[in-house]
Amino acid sequence: MKNKEKKEENNFSRPPVVVVLGHVDHGKSSLLEAVKDLKITEKEAGGITQHIGAYVVSHNGKDITFIDTPGHEAFFAMRSRGAKIADIGILVVAADESIKEQTKEAIKSLNKEKLPFLVAINKIDKKDINIEKVKQDLSVEGVFLESYGGKIPSVNVSAKKRTGIDELLEIIVLLAEMEGMEDKKSEKAKGVVLEAQRDAKKGIVATFLVKEGVLKCGDIVVAGCCYGKIRSMESFKGDSLTSAGPSIPVRITGIKDCPDAGNEFCTFEKIEEAKKISLKGKDEKKENVFLSENKDFLDIIIKADVIGSLEAIKSSLEKIPQSKIAIRVIREDVGNVTESDIECSKASNAPIFCFRTKVDSAAEKIAIRDGVEVNSFSIIYELIDSIKEHAKSMLQEEIERKEKGEIKILAIFKTQKNRQIIGGKIEKGEVEKGDFVEIKREGEKIGE
Repeated sequence: MKNKEKKEENNFSRPPVVVVLGHVDHGKSSLLEAVKDLKITEKEAGGITQHIGAYVVSHNGKDITFIDTPGHEAFFAMRSRGAKIADIGILVVAADESIKEQTKEAIKSLNKEKLPFLVAINKIDKKDINIEKVKQDLSVEGVFLESYGGKIPSVNVSAKKRTGIDELLEIIVLLAEMEGMEDKKSEKAKGVVLEAQRDAKKGIVATFLVKEGVLKCGDIVVAGCCYGKIRSMESFKGDSLTSAGPSIPVRITGIKDCPDAGNEFCTFEKIEEAKKISLKGKDEKKENVFLSENKDFLDIIIKADVIGSLEAIKSSLEKIPQSKIAIRVIREDVGNVTESDIECSKASNAPIFCFRTKVDSAAEKIAIRDGVEVNSFSIIYELIDSIKEHAKSMLQEEIERKEKGEIKILAIFKTQKNRQIIGGKIEKGEVEKGDFVEIKREGEKIGE
């Protein structure tokens, strides 16, 4: 009887992985802050979450893993990746703004991945809101809520006032029970790389989300074309761990290089086997030229804080119209700007664009001495705008010749050095003050 009761209490054998999607500034990070009482928003430049974070909360004895994905349009690829690794989605819509472009993109991602989701109508504490309009607008996008005869649950919340949070978590637990979050048994631990970055003290630090099996400290792992032995493992709170099961996000050290966000990882018994597998995964690096047929290029160097940010920057660059000037990334990496980056910039005359990274003190001195251009940004679309301006500055002004009229010179009234006052008769077209004039004698140009 006790075993039966225990089975009924645990209707899903692993925590559901929940992805939070929605338009910029609709309150996704604030909602997570309300859920787990962690100050995310205060840490982010411009109030926009810049890269993926994963967090675990407990509700009535049941764990839920949240993945926080950025809301700005530049991070569409990251949001799509977030949807692929999740079990349940939360579509956050602000009650005072309703549907926006990123809301529509999020809906497409959820539908494409056939991900069960609920709608959180946020900011209900504000004045002049229209919740019914939000529901109607969602219906137009094919999202039919239960209150409108559909099957998608919704909850009215205020992240600021922290209302509706318990109901939100209850719905997540209910959805998880309905979907049945099965714990896939596996001898090898498997999962997905959420993020990776280069730390000055710890080396490569990667965030893994375990999907199958149990990941242990000391395990040999391969992630994409990177491999290594896990040296340390910690929770999202920074607590030291020895192991982590399915749906648990962990930060690990020991990998020899930065894996790409979205890479799958797997454990192996021997380091030689892992190294061999990682070498097979190495693809030949392609030159990062978005329009290689162009004659003129803007060569740039990009340094970013984490792999996900680098991915988002490159994705945004591909969307920049480049019919006349093509943007070529000749070097890209995560971590601080180093002396090597400065030397590369000097040799190629390529400006450096940094996103949420610092310049090493030695590298900064060389950059100042040699006049190397280093541009630092903490908000991604400001970096993209700067690159656009650099590309525009390379365009040479085109002068289109268009003949407006002809004047026949009849008299010269006054002659000075390099200057004449003349009179004449307009024989064709018209002439206006400020027009450019060519002077011809017997069909041959003699002045202008």
